[in-house]
Amino acid sequence: MTDYIIPSLLLAVSLVSLYKKENTYDRLLTGASQGLKILLSIVPALIVLLTAVSMLRASGAVETMSRFFQPVFAFFGIPAETAILVLIRPLSGSAALALGAELMGQYGVDSQIGRTVAVMLGSTETTFYTISVYFGAAGIQKTRYTIPAALIADFTGFLMASWTVRWLF
Repeated sequence: MTDYIIPSLLLAVSLVSLYKKENTYDRLLTGASQGLKILLSIVPALIVLLTAVSMLRASGAVETMSRFFQPVFAFFGIPAETAILVLIRPLSGSAALALGAELMGQYGVDSQIGRTVAVMLGSTETTFYTISVYFGAAGIQKTRYTIPAALIADFTGFLMASWTVRWLF
């Protein structure tokens, strides 16, 4: 059934356009042109962000920060093994998924760490990626309170994930 959704949608739009006697092809080109303009405004921020994440991981800075912040995470009840996930998730979703899969493979999906990782990945956001994409598309340059508020929300998600898994499982 899902194979027919997009063709059906295109057919419906074409029929409505024919009924209203509008130039569908011209509107399609206009929309594609606007989409490319948005893409061009977003790409530089994404390139910088992905390069920075790769450099941090390759240099070992993420592991060093993880060891440095481990006592803080332990104070809040976040397992030490997931500390690296807390640091990398706001930067890169794909890196966080890779770390999550690695942790689940090492400790098992039904372990406390495996469940904590699963809840953490589901209850937090790739903050810097999201901000760079949406703010870049809208042309906003000053993030003001967005980054601190988003990071507080992410940390709250990590805390709730850790506490939920500990008390429910």
